[in-house]
Amino acid sequence: MGIGGAGMELISCDHMRRLEARAIQSGEVSGLDLMESAGKAVISAIMKRWPELPHGPQEALVLCGPGNNGGDGFVIARLLRRSGWHVDLALLGDPEKLPSDARTNHDRWCEEGGIVTPINALSAAQLDHNLVVDALFGIGMTRPLAEGYLPPDILMRWPNRRVVAVDVPSGLNADNGVSMSPHFHADMTVTFHRPKPGHVLGDGPECCGQLVVADIGLTPMAEPRHSWRAEIIETVPTEALGKRLRHKYDYGHVLILSGGPGKGGAARLAARGALRIGAGLVSVAPPEAAMAENAARLDAIMLVPVDTGARLAEVLDDKRLNAICAGPGLGAARARELLPEILATGRPAVLDADVFTAFAEDPDALFSRLNERVVLTPHWGEFARIFPDIAEKTEGYDGMSRLEAVREAAARAGAVLLLKGRDTVIAAPDGTARIHPAHGLMAAPWLATAGSGDVLAGMIVGLMARGFSALDASTTGVWLHAAAARRFGPGLISEDLPDQIPAVLRELRIV
Repeated sequence: MGIGGAGMELISCDHMRRLEARAIQSGEVSGLDLMESAGKAVISAIMKRWPELPHGPQEALVLCGPGNNGGDGFVIARLLRRSGWHVDLALLGDPEKLPSDARTNHDRWCEEGGIVTPINALSAAQLDHNLVVDALFGIGMTRPLAEGYLPPDILMRWPNRRVVAVDVPSGLNADNGVSMSPHFHADMTVTFHRPKPGHVLGDGPECCGQLVVADIGLTPMAEPRHSWRAEIIETVPTEALGKRLRHKYDYGHVLILSGGPGKGGAARLAARGALRIGAGLVSVAPPEAAMAENAARLDAIMLVPVDTGARLAEVLDDKRLNAICAGPGLGAARARELLPEILATGRPAVLDADVFTAFAEDPDALFSRLNERVVLTPHWGEFARIFPDIAEKTEGYDGMSRLEAVREAAARAGAVLLLKGRDTVIAAPDGTARIHPAHGLMAAPWLATAGSGDVLAGMIVGLMARGFSALDASTTGVWLHAAAARRFGPGLISEDLPDQIPAVLRELRIV
C-alpha cells in the first residue's frame, strides 16, 4: 500500500477477458475449471450472506444467458440442486449456440435431471422464488437490454426475493457504471478476481448491492500498472499524518489566494481545512480592500494583501511559502492575472473553482503552464468546461468511463486531476489512478453542500505543504474529507468539516 492509502485494484473487462484467455491457453486452468470455481464462489457467497437459506426447503430461479456467464449459471443451478434445492433454470437463447464450455455445463445440468425453460415461458410462480440468480450477460454485455428482451416481471422487486448477479447485474455496463432501463437491481453481486470499474462508478453501487470479490485462481498479468487498473482508496497513511516534535515550518506554509470584499468565505474555508490537516502555517491573500473583512474572521490564519500579479511575485519571494491554493472565491479576472505568477514558481499548487471559469475559453493557456506538482479539483460541470471533448465521450451506455476520462484529462493537462463526486476519481499524468467510491459504509451524502469542495482544496494543499506528493495528497485528502463528513452526519455544513478533522485523526490513532 502506498502513502496515499490505495488498496484493492480495479481492472477493466478487457483485461479480465485477456487474463482468463491467457490462463486457459497456458494450461494453467481450463475454461470448465474457471466456471466451476465461479459457481462454487457464488454459492459460498449466497450462504454467507443469508445463512438461514440452507435450513429448510428452498426454491431458486437461475437465469442463464447465451454466453459464458450463462455457463456459470448452469454450474450454480447444478450445485444448488445437489444440495436439495428446487431449482428452475431459464435460458435466453438457443442451447445449440452456447459456447463450448457453457454447452458442456448445460449438458451436465440436463444429465442430472435438470430442465431448461425458455426465458419467455417462465410462470409467475417461478419468478416468485426466494432466490433469483442473474447469470444472463456478465461483463460481456456491450449494449443496453432492449425493451421486450426479457419478461418485465423478471425485473420487478418481489417481496422476500433475493437477487444475486454473477459478475455484474444485467443492464449495467461493467466498464463505466452506466445502467440503462431495463436493468436488474441485485441485493448482492459476486465478481471474480478483481472488481471492475462499473461496480464502483455511476449507477454501479446501487445496481450491484453488496459486492463480493471471489478468487477463482487466476494469476495477475505483469503489465504497466496504470495501463489497465485503478486502485480503490481504502485507508490513509497514519504514520505520515503524525507530527513528531518538530518546528511549525517543518510542516509547511500554505498561501491561499482570496477574492475581493464579500468573496472571501471560500478561501477562509480552504484555509481552515489546510490548518486543521496539519500545515504549520496558513496565510490568506485577499486584495487590500478585503483585509478588514478577513481580519474579523481569522485568528490563527495570517493575512497578506495581494492586489496585483507584481505584488504576488514579491510575496512568493518568501520560499517558506511552499504550497499555494487558488480558485475558491477568487474571481475569474483575478485568477487570470495571478495564476501565471503562481505557476512560474513551480511550487505545489491546488487549482479549483474560478480557475476553470477563467480559462474555459482557452484551456490550453492553463495546461501549458501546469506540471505534475499541480492538482486540479473540478466538479463535473467544471470538468466539462475545460475538457468539453472528453466529457462528450462519456455520454451514453457505451461511453467512456469517468475513470478513463480523468486519465485522459490528466495526461492532457500534465497535472494531477481530481474529479469530485460521489465516486471521486483521481489520476496522475502517467495514468496512475485511484477511486474513492463513497457508497455503502463509505457514503458521505452530507458533502452535497456549498463550500465542501473549498475545504477539500484546503486539505489537499495543506498535505502538499507537509510534503505529500500531489497524487498522495489528493488521495489522503479525499478519504479524510469523507470521513469528517460521516463523523458529523446529518445537518453538516461546510464550516463543520475542518472541526471534525481532529476527531477523525484521533480515531486513526495519529500522534
